[in-house]
Amino acid sequence: MKRLDQWLVEEGFFPSRERARLAVMAGEVEIEGKGRTIKAGTRLGPSDRVIVKSKARFVSRGGDKLDGVLERWGMDVSGLSVLDVGSSTGGFTHCLLERGAARVTCLDVGKGQLHWDLRRDARVTVMEGRNARHLTPYELPYIPEMIVADLSFISLRLVFPALGAVLEEGGVLVALIKPQFEAERGRVGKKGVVRDPDVHREVLQVVLEAAQGYGFKLCGLAPSALRGADGNTEFFAWWTRKPYHEEIDIACEVEKAVEEAWRTR
Repeated sequence: MKRLDQWLVEEGFFPSRERARLAVMAGEVEIEGKGRTIKAGTRLGPSDRVIVKSKARFVSRGGDKLDGVLERWGMDVSGLSVLDVGSSTGGFTHCLLERGAARVTCLDVGKGQLHWDLRRDARVTVMEGRNARHLTPYELPYIPEMIVADLSFISLRLVFPALGAVLEEGGVLVALIKPQFEAERGRVGKKGVVRDPDVHREVLQVVLEAAQGYGFKLCGLAPSALRGADGNTEFFAWWTRKPYHEEIDIACEVEKAVEEAWRTR
C-alpha cells in the first residue's frame, strides 16, 4: 500500500511530497469516510477514495497565498522586475512569473531550497545564503520595481531599512505578516499558533507603524486566504514608496483586517 503523499505526487496533484504533506495538513486532501484525521503517511487501501479539493498550481502554497491577494487587489505585475525576499521553494516567484513578471531575483538565507524548474528559468536570478537585513543595492542585478517578502523566524521590522534602500522610488512592497514571528514570545500560544485577535491587532499596528517610519505608505491590508501550515492566521500588507501617495488610516485597516480574519476562520 502506498503512502498518501507518494500517491498524490505520482498522480500529478502536487510537485513534491513536501507540498503534498502541507496540503494534507491544511485539510486540502481527504480520504472519503475518514474526515481530516489522515496524515501524509497514511497508507492507502485498494478501496480508498482520495478527495483533492484543489490541485497545486504552484511549487508551494505560498504561490496560492500571493495569487489570492494580487487578485483581490487587482495588482498587475506584468513586465515588472521583482525581488522575492525569503523565496524558499519559490511559490511567490512561480506566481509572479505566471502573472507575467519580466524577471525575479530570489533571495534567501538558506541554500538549495528553490525548486529546480525555477532555478533553471532564465528569468530567475538566484541569490542564496544572503541575509536580507544586510542587503545593499550594489548586490542586485537591477533595481526592483516590486518586492515581495515571506520571512520566517525573523520580524519584518528588521528588514524594512534594507528593503527601503533597494526598492525603486515609487515601487511597491507586498509582504506576508506572520504574527507568530512578530509577537512577543509570551503572547504566542501552544505549537507557535496565535489564537488571540488582540495579539493580531497589536502585531499589525507595530509592523505597519515601523514600515511607515522607513517611508513605506500603506495601500492595503488583508488576511491571507490560506492559513500557514501550522494553522496560523497571516496577513498581507501592500505598501508604496511613492513620495506623495496619500496613506490610508492604519488603525482602521488593522481593525477591518482582523475582523475579517476572525469572521472567516
